[in-house]
Amino acid sequence: MKTSTPKPSAAKWLLIDASEQMMGRVAVQAAIFLRGKHKPEFTSHQLHGDHVVIINASKISILPKKARNKIYYRHTPWLGGMKKITMEALMVKEPTSPMQKAVKGMLPKNRLRNEMMKRLHVFAGAEHTFAPQKPTPVTLS
Repeated sequence: MKTSTPKPSAAKWLLIDASEQMMGRVAVQAAIFLRGKHKPEFTSHQLHGDHVVIINASKISILPKKARNKIYYRHTPWLGGMKKITMEALMVKEPTSPMQKAVKGMLPKNRLRNEMMKRLHVFAGAEHTFAPQKPTPVTLS
């Protein structure tokens, strides 16, 4: 018996404006669009997702207590190399990084995650470099 897998359709470009939106809600919608779960031909083992452009990432709405208490950890290969930074400090240093980390954490931990993350484009301000692709604006409910 032969099984058929649908061919992935051409990836669309979607634009999400994150100003005055909660970071988790924006990240959930971006993860759904990157994964392709909004399409009827979704299969979990293929890359069906669209390109997602998130603008105004520096203007996302974060609760003050969460900004102070949330800590991002990383480790260098040396002994005692645990580094940590709060969300508040990371937003000052690199305003797009918390959004990228939030979306990456919501994607499945498999071989397709790196390919999906290549389709995520986050910008701190309202200007982006993907105007020739004519991204379709998406309103979050």
